Amino acid sequence: MPILDWMTRGEDVRAVAHVPYRLLEAVPGLDGGNVISGNMLIQGDNLDALKALLPYYKGAVKCIYIDPPYNTKSAFEHYDDNLEHSQWLAMMYPRLVLLRDLLAEDGSIWVSIDDNECHYLKVIMDEIFGRKNFIASPVWQKRYSRENRGAIGDVHEYIVVYAKTPARFKVDRNRLPLDEKQAKIYRDPNNPQERDPEKRWRGLPMTAQGYRPNQMYEIQAPNGRVHRPPEGRCWSMIESEFKVLENNGRIYWGRDGNAQPSVIRYLAEVEGMTPWTWWPHEEVGHTDESKKESNILFGAEVSFGTPKPERLLQRILHIASNPGDLVLDSFLGSGTTAAVAQKMGRRWIGIEMGDHAETHCKPRLDKVIAGEQGGISKMVEWAGGGGYRFYRLGAAVFDADGHITDGISFATLAAHVWFSETGTPFTGAAGTPILGVHDGMAYALLYNGILGDRSVSGGNVLTTALLARLREASAWGGPMTVYGEWSKLGAARLAEEGVIFKQTPYDVRAR
Repeated sequence: MPILDWMTRGEDVRAVAHVPYRLLEAVPGLDGGNVISGNMLIQGDNLDALKALLPYYKGAVKCIYIDPPYNTKSAFEHYDDNLEHSQWLAMMYPRLVLLRDLLAEDGSIWVSIDDNECHYLKVIMDEIFGRKNFIASPVWQKRYSRENRGAIGDVHEYIVVYAKTPARFKVDRNRLPLDEKQAKIYRDPNNPQERDPEKRWRGLPMTAQGYRPNQMYEIQAPNGRVHRPPEGRCWSMIESEFKVLENNGRIYWGRDGNAQPSVIRYLAEVEGMTPWTWWPHEEVGHTDESKKESNILFGAEVSFGTPKPERLLQRILHIASNPGDLVLDSFLGSGTTAAVAQKMGRRWIGIEMGDHAETHCKPRLDKVIAGEQGGISKMVEWAGGGGYRFYRLGAAVFDADGHITDGISFATLAAHVWFSETGTPFTGAAGTPILGVHDGMAYALLYNGILGDRSVSGGNVLTTALLARLREASAWGGPMTVYGEWSKLGAARLAEEGVIFKQTPYDVRAR
């Protein structure tokens, strides 16, 4: 597969390995609402923040949406959006690698972009996510009035979409609901004013292209007329299936009974429309709409420069996720993704650098929790509720030599040990040395007085008695990897017990 080359490509491709794992430090004074919800608002560089999330959320995010700087050679208030192409690629490549690692097997990533970098983005996303995993590039009509400044008016942007597993995405993704304009073809001929979807219907053609011998039968209508498939077509079902529909009164013969048979389908049975790649402003909003939303939230004086309308994010999250799923935006901007996710019942993680994590994102989300009624609130009947924890990036977990930094908590090290051993996010309890069992191996960590006793016999040193205690606590008699300061069991005894001992801090892998 062709790849894109640029001045610093080599170091940018390897950049993720050199990003340190850093602590996520809670700031309770900036939390909002009910913090038990699990939502996270993180202030700091998103490259470091994404790496910090890996031990906890690798493969766990159902929908990722990002709206990175577009490299438009203009200066925005909140972003330096005047990067050369190579600098822009250097910024995006390692971040996309980490986002890929966070994406669930049934998840998808959606990236807003315009013509300045769209085609470069497509090539590096083909490389990182796999060309076969490309889904589509929906076109968003961002303006509704004519643009007369350029040679050709710029009225659209793209949203580049990839899925971790396209076959699953196709099955799992949600269809778009029909509005009344689209549903008007479903009607009750006996009562044109009927609005009940159980009574409104339309006739669907009962033919398909091609020739299939078992779908080429004759059909006799109630008036005696015999129907055959048109030239070059066959019926869309076998005869036994047709008979079932006919017996259930689900075949329509036209007003005079002479029409080709069609299948009656009620509006209530319509699951929705398959999304397509043209997203007009009437359906998902435009830049004027998003600017007004921003002005109402923040005031024109401090309004965010380039927000996306809430209706645009509503469509993305509707297609790509369901209530309770985890959504991530690592270029959170003014907080639109988190606000919409909150209103739609999704869990969310938002990352934003700089002061406006506090000046824009937090105030907006606090208003949402309080029941703010702008954007999509009325459409989804939002009444408020929920909450989030506020985090800032803290110290690195490992020092320059790869050793554990002083003061690292048991829970933090446990997550890194588990992640480095299994490659999966840590979901175990932080109050026990038993981290869990993965692929036939149990893992335990003796660190920082987890057992409440720092003595040789009961603390961070593996002894016969302590091993028995670990076996009992885990109810696991199979292979076990134990991290600790030292082992009093010799190599032969460890082998007999099926134990692999790894010494902290030297055997804890930083990357």
